[in-house]
Amino acid sequence: MSINFSDEVNDEIITTAVSLPEDHAEGSLRPRTLAEYIGQEKAKDNLSVFINAAKMRGESLDHVLLHGPPGLGKTTLAAVIANEMGVSMRITSGPAIEKPGDLVAMLTNLNEGDILFVDEIHRLNRAYEEILYPAMEDYAIDIILGKGPSANSLHLDLPRFTLIGATTRSGQLTAPLRDRFGVTLRLELYTSEELQRIVQRSAGILNVRIVPEGAYEIASRSRGTPRIANRLLRRVRDYAQVRADGVITRDVADRALSSLEVDKLGLDSLDRRMLRSIIEFYGGGPVGLDTLAATINEEAVTLEDVYEPYLLQCGFLTRTPRGRCVTQKAYAHLGIAYMGQQQLEL
Repeated sequence: MSINFSDEVNDEIITTAVSLPEDHAEGSLRPRTLAEYIGQEKAKDNLSVFINAAKMRGESLDHVLLHGPPGLGKTTLAAVIANEMGVSMRITSGPAIEKPGDLVAMLTNLNEGDILFVDEIHRLNRAYEEILYPAMEDYAIDIILGKGPSANSLHLDLPRFTLIGATTRSGQLTAPLRDRFGVTLRLELYTSEELQRIVQRSAGILNVRIVPEGAYEIASRSRGTPRIANRLLRRVRDYAQVRADGVITRDVADRALSSLEVDKLGLDSLDRRMLRSIIEFYGGGPVGLDTLAATINEEAVTLEDVYEPYLLQCGFLTRTPRGRCVTQKAYAHLGIAYMGQQQLEL
């Protein structure tokens, strides 16, 4: 019986940069020092200076804000900073902090110089966020005990710690919180050459036999994102073991990724369905995001956060005040004759 390799996985989420349950093994692939960390040269150079200066003074590192698209290594970089500083790191996320006591408990349990890493910090409750203001500036917090006239204020001093916040939406941070970060670093999408080095490094850790051309084929289809590159590497490894001799060559990688419907530019089936829907149903646009989401039966926030950024970067999609439009370049990529866009009234 013939087995379609692409049926074994959900090819519509394989190229999402959002962390998936299958990425649980990603931690073993993460670098632990700045020297091992590939890419983001500007951020690394600046961090190296800040870390060395803090160590020379015997002080904790200033608070750091890491922002950029998902999957670029913000959590990894935070762990690298902790390792370079020789301190422990406590990890949490904005949505996980459900009451003020959770945040207070984490802050009071930190040791001198420790790092508190808050992922998705833009989703932290605004009321709880105010607890961080004095903690970040004065390394102290005030706790109200009791209610009414008998309430008392308890002043607690905190050890000098470093807060590292990570966000994919820096614009949603409040100005008071953003201003309290002394170091702000934006992580950029990776080049194919940088991703090739990451794929080859990960293949070595996973004991996967791969040739440079095979690594580059995977890297060039990874949407500039290390998380996607490592995920594709694991899928291609499976294909190579079942359908080839276990060695990932350019041809093996091409056949594996084609089976997964990941094309030469890293677009998957949902990317192409999104573009085709705008072309076929709305004459190339403009079309509103909610209308488009209903058309292809997908959540609007998923399209906006996961798929749209890469299509915009590729020049396949544009945003206008009236909605999304497909470009002539996207028509050419899909092999559809460009007849000019109809200006539809939304």
